[in-house]
Amino acid sequence: MTDLTLLDPAGRTRRVGLNPAPAFTRPTGPLTSRVAYAAAHVIPRPFAENVPGAPADIDWDATLAFRHHVWSWGLGVADAMDTAQRNMGLGAAATRELITRSAAEARSVGGALVVGVNTDHIHDEQISLDAVIDAYLEQLHFTEDAGAGVVLMASRHLARAAESAEDYRRVYGAVLAAATTPVVLHWLGAAFDPVLAAYFGSTDSTIASDTVLAIIEESLDSVSGIKMSLLDAGAEIALRSRLPASVTMFTGDDFNYVGLIAGDEPGGTDASPAVAARHSDALLGAFAAVAPHASAAIQALDAGDLPGYHLILGPTEALSRQVFAAPTFYYKTGVAFLSWLNGHQAAFSMVGGLHAARSLPHLSEIVRLANDSGALERPELASARWNSLLTLNGLTA
Repeated sequence: MTDLTLLDPAGRTRRVGLNPAPAFTRPTGPLTSRVAYAAAHVIPRPFAENVPGAPADIDWDATLAFRHHVWSWGLGVADAMDTAQRNMGLGAAATRELITRSAAEARSVGGALVVGVNTDHIHDEQISLDAVIDAYLEQLHFTEDAGAGVVLMASRHLARAAESAEDYRRVYGAVLAAATTPVVLHWLGAAFDPVLAAYFGSTDSTIASDTVLAIIEESLDSVSGIKMSLLDAGAEIALRSRLPASVTMFTGDDFNYVGLIAGDEPGGTDASPAVAARHSDALLGAFAAVAPHASAAIQALDAGDLPGYHLILGPTEALSRQVFAAPTFYYKTGVAFLSWLNGHQAAFSMVGGLHAARSLPHLSEIVRLANDSGALERPELASARWNSLLTLNGLTA
């Protein structure tokens, strides 16, 4: 067994055993017990001017190949979301090209695809509610014309312009009325974007949930689900129990997804008999980092093997918590780092220079937890690449 070098915050190194990759197999048919989307990142050309403030220069072959990797495991792809560095290196033009290219690739293999619709092509920070509606509609129509499913993302413009819950109901009502197919709403919490702290009209998730439910009930035929990314399992369970039966809860909780996906059953999160048994499906940035585990765990659920599900997916949660550690909005660095370790991209680089957003000890802990959970898909390659990064930084591997 090859050794793996780890680094502590004081700069000391130690060696641990390098674990083999689990012998997971790709599904031979669709996953049935849960719907799962991995929110995918973008891969830059490593020799391009992907520095802070520069337009994204993307390696399209590698970026799209990563989406095929996700589809090959039976998962859907959630694209042009915050994982793809929207507003953190990926501008409006690159976002539209990503949507167009991903939609074409999805059609070529019959892969499930949803993409983010936002108002972020508008550069002014403060705009009117009517302008927010118009901006949403512009991206909505573009995305529908591209043939992709829609995730109606939380808008910074709306967060700044709205003065009440009624303003949210007005904007969402107008946008949902124009949607030609049902969309997934997106509730992104302050850990991911502080501007969204009082989204849906309140910092109290119970009060904000009332607004969410009103929006859904007023446009029920236009809403297929909601992705909830508050990193608060209790708030997600509470809203999940109140959703209309036709509306799916997609967990975006990268800290607590194992129990939320298992759901209201023994071994799940909430076994209370007072509510109808429900579970969360998944739309997670974490699943881009652990796609084989996510697939194998859902395959276990498909076979009725709940203990097997927990055995496979449970160890990945500690890894995800490290990737998404505060400041959480830099989690994209960990996703790209694991992509590089696992051979999905040639260099540890990111648009906007964001690969510099995490320290070497933070990355070392990702390496340790990925090794412990079996998330190193090609362990010897991962070890060699990590050692090369340590050497580059003047450390003895």
